[in-house]
Amino acid sequence: MVQAQLGYAADRLGEGVAYARLTTRTGERLVRVAFRVQRFEGLGGREIGYAALTAVAIMLRERGIERASFGLADADLVADCNSHRDVPPPLVLPYVRLRCALNRFAAYILNVGGDPDLEARARAELVLHTAA
Repeated sequence: MVQAQLGYAADRLGEGVAYARLTTRTGERLVRVAFRVQRFEGLGGREIGYAALTAVAIMLRERGIERASFGLADADLVADCNSHRDVPPPLVLPYVRLRCALNRFAAYILNVGGDPDLEARARAELVLHTAA
């Protein structure tokens, strides 16, 4: 099973980047995935986590990974998926997209425990991109 610790960010226009530190039996590597997200007011950025995790899950499946454990900082997102909770209306479609991406795995686990360094890296990249 691949362990994937995530850090992600998106700007106000919805351009986002996710970093995932992938750990396997053979070692560790860092991957970067760009994504787009529709931003919504009042969600505290939860929609960003949905889009980031969806993008990373799709990328891992495209690379042939069948079993993955994801570590995310967003405890609400993890609880939404693990407990099959109702989500706010703007998150219904992102939730469905995420569940479809996750259900392509033979097995997956969602845990609370993102990587603050990767989140800082994603935020810094967006700031540098915006400034350029």
